[in-house]
Amino acid sequence: MKNDLKDLSNPKKFHNSISIDNEDTETLQQMLSTMLLIRKTEQQLALGKKNNLIGGPVHLGAGQEAIAVGVSQNLRKTDRVFGAHRSHSHLLALNPNFYRLFAEVLGKETGFSKGMGGSMHLYDQPNGFYGSVPIVAGTVALAVGAAMAAKMQKTDDIGVVYIGDGALEEGVVHESFNLAKIQKAPMLFVIENNLFASHMHISSRQPSDMTSRFAIANNIPHKLVDGNDVVAVSKASKELIDDMRAGKGPALIELVTYRWYGHVDWRVDVDVGVERSLDDIENWKKRDPILRLSKSMIKAKIWTMEQEKILNNKIDKEIQIAWEKAMNDSYPSSDATLKYVYSQENNEK
Repeated sequence: MKNDLKDLSNPKKFHNSISIDNEDTETLQQMLSTMLLIRKTEQQLALGKKNNLIGGPVHLGAGQEAIAVGVSQNLRKTDRVFGAHRSHSHLLALNPNFYRLFAEVLGKETGFSKGMGGSMHLYDQPNGFYGSVPIVAGTVALAVGAAMAAKMQKTDDIGVVYIGDGALEEGVVHESFNLAKIQKAPMLFVIENNLFASHMHISSRQPSDMTSRFAIANNIPHKLVDGNDVVAVSKASKELIDDMRAGKGPALIELVTYRWYGHVDWRVDVDVGVERSLDDIENWKKRDPILRLSKSMIKAKIWTMEQEKILNNKIDKEIQIAWEKAMNDSYPSSDATLKYVYSQENNEK
């Protein structure tokens, strides 16, 4: 495999603080808070799964928080955002209601999908999240259609889809690249390149580790960015999104990152034949997007360890209250089985 990502894929690189020069302090604090909230939400889900409190599979994205948080800085509620099977962060970056996420994963009627979707079928259209599905690349064509609709409606709203490097091995993704380009759709393809598709490293699946080469093939503007630098993610996505809102068509951003947990649930997957080691995981944890932003803010004297301690304690307390509340919520009634299958109009008929 050709190592076109160079140092971006090297777990021993980029452990230092990030550049936050001329960045708004309040925005930096908000991004740090949101990433911490997402991280702690997923840690609670990992614990719930480990303790057999969650029935279905849970795909965790700890370590990748900077991507959704950075991109979402430039989105609005009228944009059309689509996720995949690992989409807790994509949802929470738009609406940090971890209580409803807990309720959904626990199968409770107070969840985002009324307790009938679980971890991989999330929905929050009022806040711009149009849905996630477990089918690899299953939302890509839908997102392009939503972007085309936004253009036909003469808005400057955009479509956004989050996909992993593994999804790029599905034909529908390349058909969607082509259609978005031909139709000049305001469509942002966000590639979370964490170097793994399920349990298989990208070196076993593709001739190059740089997935943005497919943007070049389709003449789509693109950027390659350190996905664990939330400021860089926000800046790069803003440039692309501004052009899209101005009618310049689709764009792609490849964000290199790494997930701390294994493909599914709370294990790290180093004992099932996966090409990753505990040393790699520990080195990637030194590129922690939360730690890097925090260190940079402390270095710039706009944040303190005491403030971070207070924030951590606050989120921890809120997480526990929300988890206990969700645990005690009701499951959907048997009458709800068909309630959301047909429209209300058809039900009345």
